[in-house]
Amino acid sequence: MRFIVIFAVAAVAIGAFVPTLFNPRSRPATTANIAAPEPQAPAGSRTVSIRRASDGHFHTEASVDGRRVDMLVDTGASVIALRERDAARLGIHPAARDYSAKISTANGVVLAARVELNRVEVGGITVRNVAAVVLPDEALGKNLLGMSFLSKLRWEQRNGQLTLEQ
Repeated sequence: MRFIVIFAVAAVAIGAFVPTLFNPRSRPATTANIAAPEPQAPAGSRTVSIRRASDGHFHTEASVDGRRVDMLVDTGASVIALRERDAARLGIHPAARDYSAKISTANGVVLAARVELNRVEVGGITVRNVAAVVLPDEALGKNLLGMSFLSKLRWEQRNGQLTLEQ
């Protein structure tokens, strides 16, 4: 239960404070809620359907610059948020001086590093030049697929299924 509360507060904090860090060039999303264990994309399509997991959340596997990473879809997060160890595995290594963005979480204010991801893919959908932040592992329970990706798509959550369309 403690993890859920910490995660929820961190997600809200990221969603509340990160918009001041970025000026996204995208249109707003049309619906709320998102994610699933494994995205299913029909052949030749730019539509991906993700089912809600048994924990009530939408989880998906994404590819960041060709490398796989598990993410929790979070419409309350303004940008993609990566845990430091997962960012390092993806080849993203912010310098200590890059951690200059102040973000409030359940554990207090933490410093995050702003980064731009060249290519983020979920199923058959690809978005380029996506804003993200890297947070210390202890500040973030899961990687978050936030609005810097989702706002570049049409999406809808209905009957426990999230549909992304590009």
